Amino acid sequence: MKSLNKALTVAAIFGLAMLSNAANAEQKIGVIDVQLVLQSLPQVQVIEQQINAEFQEEIQEVTAMREEGNFLVEKLQREAATMSEEQQAELQGQIASLGQQMQQKGQPLQQNMQRRTQEERNKLLGLIKQAIDGIAASENYDMVINAQSVPFAKDEFDISQQVLDQVSKAN
Repeated sequence: MKSLNKALTVAAIFGLAMLSNAANAEQKIGVIDVQLVLQSLPQVQVIEQQINAEFQEEIQEVTAMREEGNFLVEKLQREAATMSEEQQAELQGQIASLGQQMQQKGQPLQQNMQRRTQEERNKLLGLIKQAIDGIAASENYDMVINAQSVPFAKDEFDISQQVLDQVSKAN
């Protein structure tokens, strides 16, 4: 009796193992490198140009301040030997004031540009997600995994180029 139970248990475990292997063999898994797709999209350059155009005046203002600050620093270095202490102190005060102004305008500018870049990036990631879902549905993928989380995958499982092609056509 005990040997019959053991035999049935072993047969059941073996049968389940065979079933799970068969189930795994039927799964279709795709791999995508989302970062590579995102960096390769032609829309990224267009968005970058749009954001730079949107903030062009502020960028020019901060750049002009930076150039003026560099000029004053160079002037101080060049002419320090011939300047009075009062002139040096005045020039250093101008440099410090300009640095504060540049920081007051530059930091919000940088934050606003980063916010806008993130908004646009999120829109592109949404398009990438739609493309992945569409390809997965049309080609019967059970799962699509980010290539960053997989140590190795054959090229035949990589759908990155398909997604890139589809999203590139989207705008």
